[in-house]
Amino acid sequence: MKKDQLILGIETSCDETAVAIIKNGQEIAANVVASQIESHKRFGGVVPEIASRHHVEQITIVLEEALKQANVTMAEIDAIAVTEGPGLVGALLIGVNAAKALAFAHQKPLVPVHHIAGHIYANWLVTELQFPLLALVVSGGHTELVYMKEHGHFEVIGETRDDAAGEAYDKVARVLNMPYPGGPHIDRLAHEGSPTIDLPRAWLEDGSYDFSFSGLKSAVINTVHNAEQRGETIPPENLAASFQASVIDVLVKKTMDAVAEYRVKQVVVAGGVAANKGLRSALEEAFSGSEIDLVIPPLSLCTDNAAMIAAAGSVMFEKGIRAGMTLNANPGLDIQIFNHDDLS
Repeated sequence: MKKDQLILGIETSCDETAVAIIKNGQEIAANVVASQIESHKRFGGVVPEIASRHHVEQITIVLEEALKQANVTMAEIDAIAVTEGPGLVGALLIGVNAAKALAFAHQKPLVPVHHIAGHIYANWLVTELQFPLLALVVSGGHTELVYMKEHGHFEVIGETRDDAAGEAYDKVARVLNMPYPGGPHIDRLAHEGSPTIDLPRAWLEDGSYDFSFSGLKSAVINTVHNAEQRGETIPPENLAASFQASVIDVLVKKTMDAVAEYRVKQVVVAGGVAANKGLRSALEEAFSGSEIDLVIPPLSLCTDNAAMIAAAGSVMFEKGIRAGMTLNANPGLDIQIFNHDDLS
C-alpha cells in the first residue's frame, strides 16, 4: 500500500502568516491562517515592517497548530514548500528562512513555489485540472491571464500595465471613505446600487490581453471631486456599482476572447478578487452555455493561504524541483522563469 504524500506549505508573502499540510496534492489535512488585517486597517493598507514583525511572532504558533490539526509530526512530512516570491521582501524572508530551518533540522527536501502558481493551484484542491487551461488571476497586486498547457507550465498572455484590479478597488474604497481592505466593501455596496455613471473601460490596442485600471481609478476620483466642487452628491452605491461594472466587463471580455483563441478546456479563477460576488456571477453567466469548464475556488482558498502553496509544491516536488540552503526571497519573481515543464 502506497504511503500518502504529505507536503507542508508556508506562505508569508504579504499580511497572512499561513501553514498548511496537503495529502497527495489535493486533500487538505490542515490549513491555518493568521490574518493581520486589524493591524493594518488603521493605516489604510499593508505596512511592510509591521507585516514582517507579525510573521516573526506568528510563524511558530501557526506551524504547531497545523501539525496538530493534521495529527502528524515533522518526521512524517515528505517535503516543505514555501513561497519564494513575489511579495513583500521582508515578509517573504520570514517564510523562506522558517522553511530552510525546518528543512535543515529535519533533513527534508525544500521546494520553492511561485505565489501566483499557488493561487492557480488552489483550484486543484477543488477539482482536477484539465489542460490546456486558462487562469484568470485577480488580486491586490496582480491581474493576469496565464495559459497552462500542462502541470508546471505557465505562459503569461496578459498582465496589468499599471494598477491591478484589487489595488484599484482599495484606492476607490479610500475615496469612498471605506476601511481597508476595500474590495469586499465595494462589492457589497455595488449590489445596492445601479451602474448609472459612465466610466471608462480600458480595452487597449486590438488583440491585447493586457489590463489597465489606472485610468478607471482616476476617472472615479475625478467624478467625485467634480461633484463636490458643484455641491452635488453622488450616491456611493451607484458609484461602486459603476466602478465594479467597468472592472468586471474588461475582465470577463478579455477572458472570453482568450478562451476562444487558445481553445482551452478549462478556465480557473485565482486570487483574492476571485472572492468578489459580482465577478463570480458575471463569469458564471458568461460560461453558462459553454462547454468550457469554469472553476472558482471557495472563498477560503481565494485569499492568501498555505494550502495553495503546498498544492503547487506537490507538483514541483513530483517534478524534482528542489532548492538549497541558498534559497532567498525574490520579491519580483517572474512566473514564466519559474516554468518547470521541461523536467516532467
